[in-house]
This record gives sequence, C-alpha cells and structure tokens, in this order.
Amino acid sequence: MKAKIMNFRRSLKRINKRHYLIEVNATNREEAEKFTGKQAIWKSVTGKEIKGEVKAPHGNKGLVRAIFEKGLPGQAINTEVEIK
Repeated sequence: MKAKIMNFRRSLKRINKRHYLIEVNATNREEAEKFTGKQAIWKSVTGKEIKGEVKAPHGNKGLVRAIFEKGLPGQAINTEVEIK
C-alpha cells in the first residue's frame, strides 16, 4: 500500500531524525491503529531502500508514526513510502 511522508516528528525545539509522520488511507485514530507493527519501505531514486516500522498512531486524523533504521534524507518529505 502506498502512503505519503508528511514531516519529521518534532517538538518546538527538537527534531527526531529517525521518526516520521506518515499519512495513510485512514480518517481517524482507530483506522490508523490497524497499521501498527507493519513495515515501511522508502525507495530512493537510485534504488536504495531504507526500512522502518510503523510504531503508533499520531493524533486523531489518521496519521501514523514510523521509526526508520537510519534517518531519511530531507528530500524524502512529500514522497511515497510503501507499507507492507
């Protein structure tokens, strides 16, 4: 399933470089909880894959939080990620 990387998980003064907020096809928190534990794979233009895992829902509008094994580049924001 295709999803979209929205932004880093962040606070006012700190950015978590391995944590990303991902928009999946969910409209509320209960639907987003179904994606917990699934694998997220981001593919670069050169074909390199960086793997992560969906850990928890984020907020009440259907976003999820994914933690990747290493940080994604800044160009990954607003690109697609595959959820398996």
